[in-house]
Amino acid sequence: MKKVFFKTFGCRTNIYDTQIMIQNLKDFETVSHEDEADIVVVNSCTVTNSADGSARSYINSLNRKDKKVILAGCGAFSKGDALFSDKMVYGVFGHSEKAKINTLLKSEEPFFQLGDLESIDETIVEDFSAKTKAFIKIQEGCDFRCSYCIIPSVRGNARSQDEDKIIEQVGVLADNGFGEFVLTGTNIGSYGKDKGSSIAKLLKRISQVKGVKRVRLGSLEPVQIDEEFLELLDETWLEKHLHIALQHTNEEMLRIMRRRNALKNDLELFEFISEKGFALGTDFIVGHPGESEAIWKDALENFKKFPITHLHGFSYSDRSGTHASTLKDRVNGDIAKKRLKILEEIVSENNFSFRQKSKSNLLVLVEEQKGEYQAGYDQFFNKILISSNKSLQKEWVNLQAYEVKREGNYAHFA
Repeated sequence: MKKVFFKTFGCRTNIYDTQIMIQNLKDFETVSHEDEADIVVVNSCTVTNSADGSARSYINSLNRKDKKVILAGCGAFSKGDALFSDKMVYGVFGHSEKAKINTLLKSEEPFFQLGDLESIDETIVEDFSAKTKAFIKIQEGCDFRCSYCIIPSVRGNARSQDEDKIIEQVGVLADNGFGEFVLTGTNIGSYGKDKGSSIAKLLKRISQVKGVKRVRLGSLEPVQIDEEFLELLDETWLEKHLHIALQHTNEEMLRIMRRRNALKNDLELFEFISEKGFALGTDFIVGHPGESEAIWKDALENFKKFPITHLHGFSYSDRSGTHASTLKDRVNGDIAKKRLKILEEIVSENNFSFRQKSKSNLLVLVEEQKGEYQAGYDQFFNKILISSNKSLQKEWVNLQAYEVKREGNYAHFA
């Protein structure tokens, strides 16, 4: 058997897509390091120009090692043609072709098969190699057209996975020992709009599957959180952390970004969910074209009002093919970095304060060994380091006593 190594760049959706490819690979052996492989499948990300650059740099390194390289993922649509024409990759295939990987890798001729942007995955993933939690892709694509984002062009419009198929997959994975499930997709809050369902209805069904202990969610849009969803906030199986993508906290900037959320509604939503005891994360882009000093100062004062405990912050990265790339009024990169640093410091302090005030026992799924500690995430999506004489890998531990330090929580488990 020829040996295949998968290199995955980017988001949780790509992690899931890699698992679909592995599941459909029948006549090859998967290996854990590229040096062992005859073929390397690069599941690429194209969310920024730098993401494309990272994949290209990695492919260059593989060519120096004389590996057969196959390009998959979002980068297949943005850079696949150029890489294939330059003979830097042997083959290119798009999202709709993942299930055909076994046949594609057998090809004795170079191939370029992007497929379409309308498909939905049919493969039932039964395991996640070296993972303690299971990822479930519930939808694909996005109907939003934010100024800075290329993803709808490479993932297509929003479309939902069949609800029964999702429940079947959750059942299979629960039977295989998984208790924590992470729902992922391009824009998961849009789930069900094309099928007469909703993310809340799906969550209720998932919670009824035997063996489901905790459900985590990928990023939600503020405008997608409705009353039906808010009614679930008291459920014990729902992770006490939500990631709600604001992207900015200035009304004018939200308009420039072509966002659908509104500042006043966003703040009311965050305050309501915070009062329910939730930790709250968000995405935020600084330095987007048009972010003047006046806009930034207003955004900063507004940002301080939000009970945000986790941050995915980014300095704007120009992405060719997006509306934002055509805009003027550019922000100096050093200024953007300083602005991002301010937000990170605010959220770090918020997180420390949240952990200090929390009186909850911490329910932790232990995921990995980190030096002398074993580590995992609690229900608030905060990492905790545990000292123990026992191997706790893939175990659930309930911690009543723990020490809160600025850099994280620590505990001992006898």
